[in-house]
Amino acid sequence: MNISDLFASISLKEISSAFIVLFAIIDILGSMPIVLSLKVQGRPVSAWKATVISAMLLVLFFFAGDAVLQLFSVDIGSFAVAGSMIIFIMALEMILDVEIFKNQGPIKEATLIPMVFPLIAGPGAFTTLLSLRAEYSAVNILIGLALNMLWVFFVLAQVDRVDRILPRSYVYVLRKFFGVVLLAIAVKLFFHNVVGLFG
Repeated sequence: MNISDLFASISLKEISSAFIVLFAIIDILGSMPIVLSLKVQGRPVSAWKATVISAMLLVLFFFAGDAVLQLFSVDIGSFAVAGSMIIFIMALEMILDVEIFKNQGPIKEATLIPMVFPLIAGPGAFTTLLSLRAEYSAVNILIGLALNMLWVFFVLAQVDRVDRILPRSYVYVLRKFFGVVLLAIAVKLFFHNVVGLFG
């Protein structure tokens, strides 16, 4: 694809949609209490390190995910259906205040674990990136991801200030709102791709 084709494929609608989906999945505002708790425990999170490592992992999986799927003879449509189910469950977590996905790995370094994985570049974000590829242009998804990474860096770098400006009640309401958004997106992803599997 040349430069002119690249610019021609850019869509503000797709960028905004990809941004909103990833924004809801990464949910860095909802992770603020965890970041503040780690800071109190003497385990501060490096904003730039967490952002750069997360972005690298997500971009790597975005481009290498297809190769991984081919190893298991799985097409992107099937993965999108599976991904829609995971997004559906994560939406239920956000709406119902329940924990379904549990992080039982060793927690030794706050920036890498749990900040980078699983909070930012976790299974939900990986699955969402590949699921979005079934509907949107790659360049639009990457732009949406880049904008999210800028937002993640801002929140982590200014977590104390953001926490003072945005009351916990607002964070709670935002989490519920984006949970409903994710639920709708999961339903759309499922029905859009499941038809092709039986077509």
